[in-house]
Formats: sequence, C-alpha cells, structure tokens
Amino acid sequence: MDIQTIQAAHERLRGQIIHTPCQQSFTLSKLLGCELFIKFENQQFTASFKERGALNALLQLDAGQRGSGVIAMSAGNHAQAVAYHGARLGIPVTIVMPRTTPNAKVEQTRVHGAEVILFGNQFEEARAHTLALAEQRRLTLLHPFDDEQVMAGQGTVGLEIVDQVRHPDVVVVPVGGGGLISGVATAVKALSPATRVVGVQMQRFDTAVKLFCGESPGHSRLATVAEGIAVKQPGERTMPIIRRNVDAMVTVSEEAVEQAIFVLLEIEKTVAEGAGAAALAAVQSDRTSYAGKRVVVVLSGGNIDMMILSSVLQRGMVRTHRLVRLRVEIPDVPGALADMARVIGSLDSNIIEIHHQRAFGGSSVRATVVELVLQMRGEEQISQVLAGLVAAGYEAVVC
Repeated sequence: MDIQTIQAAHERLRGQIIHTPCQQSFTLSKLLGCELFIKFENQQFTASFKERGALNALLQLDAGQRGSGVIAMSAGNHAQAVAYHGARLGIPVTIVMPRTTPNAKVEQTRVHGAEVILFGNQFEEARAHTLALAEQRRLTLLHPFDDEQVMAGQGTVGLEIVDQVRHPDVVVVPVGGGGLISGVATAVKALSPATRVVGVQMQRFDTAVKLFCGESPGHSRLATVAEGIAVKQPGERTMPIIRRNVDAMVTVSEEAVEQAIFVLLEIEKTVAEGAGAAALAAVQSDRTSYAGKRVVVVLSGGNIDMMILSSVLQRGMVRTHRLVRLRVEIPDVPGALADMARVIGSLDSNIIEIHHQRAFGGSSVRATVVELVLQMRGEEQISQVLAGLVAAGYEAVVC
C-alpha cells in the first residue's frame, strides 16, 4: 500500500461516501492552547470512518465473490459499513460480532439486512469463529483492518486532512488494529512529510503501543469505554506500516476518554463514541506537547450506546461539579428537613436526590444524617452552599 493506492481509492469512493468536514474548534483551541481541528468522521452515513475501507474493498470484488457474499468480524462500525454498502451493492453480508457489542451497533447492523451472529466476548474470539464460517460457507472475508484495500480506503481520511488543513503540525489518530492510522500515516507522510502522526490507544488495550516501543504486550480482561479500539493484537500488515510512518504512540485513560466525550458533546454539540474521542483525550491529557501547534484530531466515529452515553454524561456532571453529593446533619424533629431545604433553595441550588440516614452516622441519637445530590453551577457554588449551610447552623461536608 502506497500513496497511489490511496489516491486510487479516493477516486473509487468519490460520490459514494461523505467528504467530511475538518473544522477548527475555536473554543477548544483556546482551552488547550493550540490550533485544534476536528475531522468529523462521525458524519458518515453509518457514523464512522469504516465506510471508506469497507466500500473500497467491496467495489473490487469479482462477480463470483459478489454472488457468494462476504463475511466480516467487527465490534460494530466495520459491521455497519459492510452491511450498509453490501446492501446498496446487492452483496449478501454475514457479520460476526462479540457478545459485548453495544446493542445500538447490533441493531444498526441488522437494519441493513445483514445476518448478525453474536459470538465470544472479545474481538479475537469473534475472529476465530469468523474464519471458520468463511471456510464453511465459502464467503469472502473482509478483514476490518489487516487488508490493504481496507487500509487504502481509510487512508483517504489522510488525503482529505492534508487538503483541508494547511500544513498541520500533528495529526492524532485512534488505534485499534491499526487500519486507520496505517492509511492516514501513509497519506500524510507522502504529502506533508513534516507533519507528525501520533497514534492513541487505551491503557487497557495497548498492544500496538508496546510493540511500537519494542516492549512485550500484556493482555487485559477489563472492559473499556472505547470498545471500538479494544483489539488485543494489531494486524500483521498494519504494524510494519505503523513502525515506518508513525512518529509516536501514546495511551490514554478511561477517565480521559470519558471527559473527551463530554467535552465534544458540550462544546462541539457532536456525539463521539469512546474510540472516536480518544484522539482528543490524548491532546487534553498532554497539553504541553501540543501547545502552539496546528493539531488535527480524527473523531473516528459516533456510535455510542445510549446507556453508556448516559453514564458518561452523569459522571461528567460530577467531575465538573455540576452534580455534588453532600452529607448534612440535622435535628431529628418535625420541620427540620423543610428548614434545611429552604436554606439550600435560597442558595440557588436544586435538590436532585435526598436520603435519610437514621441508623448509620449522626453524632447524636436526636440527629439524623441527610445525604443530598445537588445541582450546581460549578465548584464556586459548592463553597457558597457549604458556607450558607454552616451559617444557618448545619454541619455539611462534600461526600
């Protein structure tokens, strides 16, 4: 795979996928101290960059392969891409997905008419089952990342970035199996050699980072908010390309990715899945490395399960001190709770939850401990509410 292969893929895909915007976020640029541009791949029809590689591979099947059908293993985004474009081209599609795949991705794959088989708990288990089915049913395997035509399709993201952002200093790309960064790095280095390419993995799934650094990878059984890049082993074809064209590989924490999802929704009004937010999480986690530079982050996808998104938003509200839990001791007499609520209301804070603790806690048998979840404007209001409660004669602490 080289720049010519990627350019050929770009022509092949013209008019069949969305040429996604790559726009500067002026708010995030100011907050992070750099010129930050976001490549919005979540605006593809299936909300992921995976359409590029899947379609590029599908368009190059011969008549016999199209008639027999294709099979793919995927945590969701590759599955949706193959299912959607397979249906559009009249190619039968079978998809194998891990049982842990968010329900939104499963249903969004089925809606395009693909046969969906749930097998195993992680990608490698689904992969082994997929290979067996491909042989049994004589189906063409469309690998999600370890395929040159798939990588070339993903590389069109890099072509567009170089065309859309003049002289980027750094392009930051999420990494699972390595298909996206292999294509993007190949394109960027060919057209803008001075631009650094940085890959991002989760701390819990960092095999590509370890291999890149010459270390022995471990194996994680832990869950991650970024299941789209929770790949135990990068591709045999992708890893040499990563070593050749990528300048650095870093990891980010679960909390950093959750914060990035929250920030993208609040500031950019755009939905990112965990993998899609990983690149921004890397910049937020290491601001000094990107300070003063022109930085492009690839928002690779937006297919996040609604329950996960709900939890991320709630946790984000806690981290930004807009939901705060207090413990207040009040007299165990009629009207005491109403008096405390009146004080809190006068301080412009809204009570979201309230719970009495009579048997646990309390310095006196004549007192009761009340645990409250309050809606706040931020950290400054916490101090105001605590001071107001103390002034009214209550003992109050943040839980």
